[in-house]
Amino acid sequence: MSMSKLAWQNFQKGIKNYLSLILSLAFTILIFMNFQNIVYSDALSVMGEHNKQYSEIIVQTISVVLGAFMFFFTAYATNVFLTRRKKEIGIYVFMGLTNQKIGKLYAIEMTFVGVLTLLIGIGLGILTTQLFQMLLLAMSDITVEIGFHLSLKPVLITIVFYLIIYMFFVVKGYRNIVKSSVLSLVSANRQNEYVKQSSVILLFNTLLGVAVLAAGYYMAIKEGGQEVMGNVLAAVVLVIIGVYLLFGGFVPMVFQKLAKRKTFLYHRERNLWMNQVIFRMKKNYRTYAMVCVLMLCSVTALATGFAIKSRYKNMVRFRNVYMYQLVSNRADLDKKAQAVINKYHQIAYHTKISMLTVTDQMEDVKQKTGIEQTENVYTVLSWSQVQQLAKDAGLLLPVKKPNSSQMVKARHIYMLSLLTKQSKISKQICGKEYEQILDVDEPYLGYLQESMDFYIVDDTEYDRMRPFGQELYLYSYQITDTANYKASVKAVRKLACNTKENNTACIVTTPDSVEKDIGWVKILYSLCTFVVMVFLLASGSILFMKLYNDAFEEQERYQTLQKIGCSYHALKRSVSCELFITYALPFIVMMVSSYFSVHALEKMMHEDLTAIRFASIGINFVIFFFCYCISVGVYLKNAMIDSGKK
Repeated sequence: MSMSKLAWQNFQKGIKNYLSLILSLAFTILIFMNFQNIVYSDALSVMGEHNKQYSEIIVQTISVVLGAFMFFFTAYATNVFLTRRKKEIGIYVFMGLTNQKIGKLYAIEMTFVGVLTLLIGIGLGILTTQLFQMLLLAMSDITVEIGFHLSLKPVLITIVFYLIIYMFFVVKGYRNIVKSSVLSLVSANRQNEYVKQSSVILLFNTLLGVAVLAAGYYMAIKEGGQEVMGNVLAAVVLVIIGVYLLFGGFVPMVFQKLAKRKTFLYHRERNLWMNQVIFRMKKNYRTYAMVCVLMLCSVTALATGFAIKSRYKNMVRFRNVYMYQLVSNRADLDKKAQAVINKYHQIAYHTKISMLTVTDQMEDVKQKTGIEQTENVYTVLSWSQVQQLAKDAGLLLPVKKPNSSQMVKARHIYMLSLLTKQSKISKQICGKEYEQILDVDEPYLGYLQESMDFYIVDDTEYDRMRPFGQELYLYSYQITDTANYKASVKAVRKLACNTKENNTACIVTTPDSVEKDIGWVKILYSLCTFVVMVFLLASGSILFMKLYNDAFEEQERYQTLQKIGCSYHALKRSVSCELFITYALPFIVMMVSSYFSVHALEKMMHEDLTAIRFASIGINFVIFFFCYCISVGVYLKNAMIDSGKK
């Protein structure tokens, strides 16, 4: 029999063993190919050249992330299945086959797996191309007629990229077999990540893991200024290391302590599975840490997508709160402006407010840099005027009124802010120090607020600053029929003037101005959803594959237990408890860690993401519960635990 026929027979017999690997990789190929197809299709052209370029950059960036994930996932999956097959492959040595021929047999068999995975992934990718674009554009709220357009280039890019990664690990597995000894081939399925450790080492890993994880949590929620991005990066690294040490030290140590308590161990037949859980935790702790991190990524990615979507809607609301705005040194322009606008439209609401621009010399900067006449510019508003403006425009107003030594910052809205510290900030204005008690992003001044920050102070303090600055007046108007705004644009712009007596500037905000500027953001939050799906599928598949492989190692143990009289139901309960702990521990650590990761995101995005975090955790729970239910049945079958039913 030729090597190809033998490999084909092995592939047909072991197709169930490869099923989770094939489906997981095929799904990743599907997503990767559809991402590439978006770049090389005309689906994003409707957004304009500027937004199309940014959207393509985002898609390619996420494609790089998916590519990196595909690399590591393929590495892990092929290694798991190589370990599983080594014992079977080792038998061929006794049949007279050389390591080179055995390696060739493995390479051919894995090539069959890779080709089938590629065919399924590309086939499903082609079939779902139009559906993928429809979902993406629908979630992005982009209206465009979608036709079936599939370019050959994204298909070729996906095929070449996948084959390079997959064949690299096939060759790596071939070399591994060629260089292996007969003994290592026969006993390979019992080789694992377990390294015998003393209780002292476990205690050290526990203390270090808890300390590192706590430091990561602290860095995630720590408020700050420009150093926030560095804090977030440090938090990511520390949490990953902390989770790894937690599963490598703290978790097995806790279960070892529980196993020593006889009242706990021998209650409800825990002795059948407790020691096995301890062994599994020591053996597979890297896998459990990886699964936990992937679940944490899925929760954070989903929260990011919803946060970006919410911020985009707020930016649209922020920009469109007023249609026309006039900034002038005249205090009597309101009636004239209303008369002009009323000729063409009905005014929904209008506001008027005075602004005081003051400058302060920063002596500390002068002393440090030697640069003279360095000034800091502040635009100040009075509390009572902001209160009236908010009432006229239907905007929210902070409940807490500043006293004579306090101020409230009215800032422009950010998609992502690196300045997470919002209170207990001091600023010196006109020779007096004020404490910032609140940071709000209500669009009191509309488009004008996008270009600068404003500080709201008590009326008496505003009057005190008047001699130190220049006072201007802002007139803002919103019309009922915003779609017909062009009818009055020319007439309103004629109010603009540049003389000493009448220095007036005009601002017209179009309804689609936000979409023209940052429409690519809508693509970003939609793509986050697809990335979440990849992370979810990966975390469930990795744990499922590991347990699938581990079940074969337990055949002798469970057969012995059945021979000495353990019932099927007792062994099933034992397996169920063991697998429940296996799935539950990464999930619990993820739940705790997600609070800090999402909280850090809330600080930077200025959004309440509590509901999204719980929804994302719920989605992870459903996926994991589904994998758990399947794993129990598969584990019982692979471990050859007989129910006694014929």
